[in-house]
Amino acid sequence: MPHSEATIPAVAPVLAGATATVSGSGAAAEVLRIHLDALGANVILGDLPHGVAATAKLALPDGTRRELTVDWAGPVAEPVLTNETAVQAICGIMHVNGRRAGRPRGLSLDYCETAAGALGATALLASLLTAPGDFARVRTSVAEAALLSISQYLAAAGADDPEAVDLAPGGPPFTSADGVRFEIESLQPEPWGVFWTTLGAEPKAWRKGWRPFQFRYATATAPLSGNLHDTTRAHSFDAIRAAAAGSGVQVCRLYSMTESETPSPHSLPAPWTVRPVPNSPLAQPDRCRGTLDSPLGGLTVLEAGRRVQAPLAAHLLRLLGADVTRVEPPGGDPLREMPPCSGDLSARWLALNRGKQAAEFDIKSAADRERLRTLAADSDVFLHNWAPGKAEELELAAADLPPGVVYVYTSGWSGLDFADLPPGTDFMVQARTGLAELVGPPCAPPAPSLMTLLDVLGGILGAEAAVAGLLLRQRGRTGVAVESSLLSASNTLRRCGVRPQTSDRQPIPDGDGWTTGAVAVNTDLGDLLADARFAAVIGRDEFGCPALSAPWSIA
Repeated sequence: MPHSEATIPAVAPVLAGATATVSGSGAAAEVLRIHLDALGANVILGDLPHGVAATAKLALPDGTRRELTVDWAGPVAEPVLTNETAVQAICGIMHVNGRRAGRPRGLSLDYCETAAGALGATALLASLLTAPGDFARVRTSVAEAALLSISQYLAAAGADDPEAVDLAPGGPPFTSADGVRFEIESLQPEPWGVFWTTLGAEPKAWRKGWRPFQFRYATATAPLSGNLHDTTRAHSFDAIRAAAAGSGVQVCRLYSMTESETPSPHSLPAPWTVRPVPNSPLAQPDRCRGTLDSPLGGLTVLEAGRRVQAPLAAHLLRLLGADVTRVEPPGGDPLREMPPCSGDLSARWLALNRGKQAAEFDIKSAADRERLRTLAADSDVFLHNWAPGKAEELELAAADLPPGVVYVYTSGWSGLDFADLPPGTDFMVQARTGLAELVGPPCAPPAPSLMTLLDVLGGILGAEAAVAGLLLRQRGRTGVAVESSLLSASNTLRRCGVRPQTSDRQPIPDGDGWTTGAVAVNTDLGDLLADARFAAVIGRDEFGCPALSAPWSIA
């Protein structure tokens, strides 16, 4: 008799019987405690580690032992990297986050350490896919997590071509006549034009503004004409919402963390769902094919992803050894040509997609849809971030796939429905969950970071969920469906990354540069490419594009 959805736990206890000793007092340790506990391990607190951000020692009933260390610097040869502020300053986070303001700005959240905790958990779980009964050490670092977070910006800084858009300061959020601060989302230029025309903006201003607005995900800034900001200040928020509804543009006011309508950081039972698919037993137990240096070796991943979240998740799975194939439209992914380029390929595209294969499909064609379903059925993992309902429409939901496939959905909102729910994109989720109030300087008006904070952390959580799903398939001999989301990334940051002491997080001028006390702030990502301190982690790929090494080691 099939189980109802309500009887299936949100997370299968794939680490049941394991003991995890987690040490550390910061965000990385908190992430590890929450994630290992959610997977069924008995988590106990260890002694505070010396000189590292966090450690986790995992012992399984079959004798398998793992030891994870989250360093501060890792392979980056800089001894002052001993805290979040120094990492943000030296590794380029403050520079990218501050582009909209025209000066470096620190994130008031411990973002890099939170991301490092999730990266460490991903590698730790992946190492368990190898032969049982052995011992292995896993290492990552907060600095490597920071560099991964800016990888697309770093790639663009070292490309052959100059930027195709202005990197001058500017961008959303906007403010209405009645003082409401809000974000706008439009994925197509036509609704954008109709929206601004309805509000009476100058045509030249909104036409010129479309390209930097569209590119803000890739550049972390959007220099828009002052006329657009003046236009919104001349209308009430109700009038702006009416114009949005009539044009197809989405608007979302910036919610405060103190509002009852703001989703709680505990709005989800776990950072991801990892569930067996009812009535889908495997005929044969899943066999280990990987090694410690390539734990996902021999596994295949089919990725149907856009922008950052899903492509980054699949990129991390590839770095763990999987063979990844991207689903692209006829003629290939148009983002391959997104400037600036290294060789003939977009540097930003390479940062997320290098080393992947590609297969082209016209999903409007019945024959191509059937071919896509066949390719998904032959994969170990099918991963996508399509809009809600698209996988069901294409008959590529978890229930449509053979038991051996791990179905991974990297969504926006985890299927939850809140009032005034905007599209599940990075800046809209920051606005709706109150994160915009937490990321900036304490006395500044709330504003989402134009860094892709949630897309990157959501991608890491997607990779972690996929690995947990593979563990469940291996141990439970069942089909598996997992889901992570931008909401879960926001929840993770709001649970683990909020720290009381961030007063030293904002740089101050120092001669011709900027500093946070004793630490000089990077103000040009291009400088990192020639910096000997980063030689072990930043190289160049076959296209001449800046490329990061895998952000962990397993040995």
